[in-house]
Amino acid sequence: MKNVRIFIICIFIASLAVAFSYGHISVEKKVFLNTLLLFWLFSSLYSHLNIVVKKGNVNMDHGISYGLALALFAGPLGLFLFEFVQRFIVYAGRKIAGTADPDEFLHTFYNIGAFTLNNSIAFFLFSICYPYVEPVPFGFWLLIILLVIVVALLSDSFLITIFSFTGELKGTKDAIEFIKSRNVLDMGKTAFSNGLLFILLLEQQWEMIIALFLLNYLVSRSFMNKSKSIQNKMERDKFEQMAYTDFLTNVHNRAFMDRKMSELDKTSEHIGIIVADIDTFKRINDSYNHAVGDCVIKHFASVLQSLLTREDCLFRSGGEEFTIFLRNKTYQQCVQIVNDIRGKVERRQVNAEFHGNKINISYTASFGLFYFLTGQEMEIMKAYIQADQLLLHSKQLGRNRVSVKNAEEDLPLSAPYVPMQ
Repeated sequence: MKNVRIFIICIFIASLAVAFSYGHISVEKKVFLNTLLLFWLFSSLYSHLNIVVKKGNVNMDHGISYGLALALFAGPLGLFLFEFVQRFIVYAGRKIAGTADPDEFLHTFYNIGAFTLNNSIAFFLFSICYPYVEPVPFGFWLLIILLVIVVALLSDSFLITIFSFTGELKGTKDAIEFIKSRNVLDMGKTAFSNGLLFILLLEQQWEMIIALFLLNYLVSRSFMNKSKSIQNKMERDKFEQMAYTDFLTNVHNRAFMDRKMSELDKTSEHIGIIVADIDTFKRINDSYNHAVGDCVIKHFASVLQSLLTREDCLFRSGGEEFTIFLRNKTYQQCVQIVNDIRGKVERRQVNAEFHGNKINISYTASFGLFYFLTGQEMEIMKAYIQADQLLLHSKQLGRNRVSVKNAEEDLPLSAPYVPMQ
């Protein structure tokens, strides 16, 4: 932290030396005061749009910066005076509001020094290069874009130095990634906004300057509101996903199954409800442990999922019990799918670890399939109970079986698959 303080103080002293060695403000006092007032008013307006990110021991304000335009117009001393007044007003506001960090005072000196020094360098480069680029088509704008890139690289170099002191960055690769994280579109907006603002300041088009400030504010406010709305939706979706997802298998849980049942009751589509259960699962837990049992459950879920389409739904409806909704399929297709699942489970083995050794476990499962049409006389919950009864029938027949029933044909239940003995 001591090295960080020394570095920040050096940046501030360097900016102070550059500003006062230049010795004067490049425009008339009255014009500068008007400019200072407008910049302060709109900087205060923009302050709540800034995104403050804490990196190590330094706060980074990601917001709209018009420091380049002010530096080109009023010179290094004019820019320093503005930054000094503006940053200490922000500091005082945060202290009064109780939102200031313990090192807020130090951060204020960094912001004054870095913004003044970087944009003062841009001012001197502009003074040297402009006579050469003036005859070139779009030479002014090309130079402004170049200056924005230079300012961005200088700013990044300062921050990389600070983060190296604090241990946030640990090598050249991290530094390069930090520089690459800059948004090119934001840099383009900064270049054209500052270039246009500089032209308007030279012509003292105050109404147009205010219009430019307001336009950028409204665009930024709109973007920020949209970003917050998207972020809030993503957070809601994430929490909803967590609420409806089984933590072990990553498939839908019983709560989501109940919700899906309510939705499907309002439709008129053919559904094949499969209730599946791992055979003699307690024996697996007793022979090994619950960690091995969890591996078997996860493997079973992955096998079930692998044979389903995107419109089908898989739920973990109990400990080792799963439920499947096969949607918009014929009865014969549902029978084929459930038999394919049963066969695939029987053929596959689970790779697990037990007492430090790799083991392979074979297991089987039993299934009940009930096929019906939603939105008719039977509610889906009753259909689910029918499928569960069919699963019980498969267990009673000796396990590793499939029992099915088609409600539309009103036939007695059948067990289309009986494994070879």
